[in-house]
Amino acid sequence: MDNFLNHQVDPDLMFALGQEFYERFKDLPITKILTVESSGIAPAVMTGYQFHVPVVFARKHKSITLKEDLYTSTVYSYTKKVNNHISISKKFLNENDNVLIIDDFLANGQAVEGLIDIIQQANATLSGVGIVIEKTFQKGRRLLDERGIRTESLARIKAFDNGQVVFTEDKGGRHAD
Repeated sequence: MDNFLNHQVDPDLMFALGQEFYERFKDLPITKILTVESSGIAPAVMTGYQFHVPVVFARKHKSITLKEDLYTSTVYSYTKKVNNHISISKKFLNENDNVLIIDDFLANGQAVEGLIDIIQQANATLSGVGIVIEKTFQKGRRLLDERGIRTESLARIKAFDNGQVVFTEDKGGRHAD
């Protein structure tokens, strides 16, 4: 992941990811792409480029320029063992928006749940969730499926075996067990 998404970004791959997310969600009236800083930004921007809509990212850290009129939610990070208080300015999200969430990983679903909370606060419409890599052995997908949220993952990891990643069988890139 560090080679193309988390530490170094492969722009050609990110462009292709944006195209793929566009193909999967182009039937929906998307008006905004939403993600959490920082690794979700690159695939979100490329998806926004394909849809020709703005990309809004939730900030994890307080900013001197982002203080008031915020939607906020608390997201627990299992990898860092901390609560992050994410926020988005109210001027960037409202009840007229149809939102597509794009994020790098889906594991326990905490980041996506935080973004959904913010979408609900704004009275906006959640149109779907696009995930670059899903860890199927964790509960994130189940939580989204239980809520009836359309979720598309581009890669699905079934397990880690002796340091090797084991991917699930994939039927056209869609949800497959």
